[in-house]
Amino acid sequence: MPINIVPEWMINLDDEDIVFIKKFLLVSGSLKEMAKQYEVTYPTVRLRLDKLIQKIQISEDANNEPYIALIKRLAVNEKIDFDTAKILISEYKKTKREAE
Repeated sequence: MPINIVPEWMINLDDEDIVFIKKFLLVSGSLKEMAKQYEVTYPTVRLRLDKLIQKIQISEDANNEPYIALIKRLAVNEKIDFDTAKILISEYKKTKREAE
């Protein structure tokens, strides 16, 4: 798919996220079937889906605050921990308020 046709929310997804979405659609959204295919437990698939949902929501928010979206994306992808993400976002908002 040409890059100018790919929806904004898909641009920041990893290849494995796209594969997960495709498999999810092909099994009509059955998490039980996804668990079988990935050979993991239902809660593991549910957690994976929840993280994917978070990634998509963050992409939707990125237009408003790209820096905050980046920090959230790093936290969801476990590149930084959530406490660090909260501190960075809080400090960013504080600095932004002071600049206004």
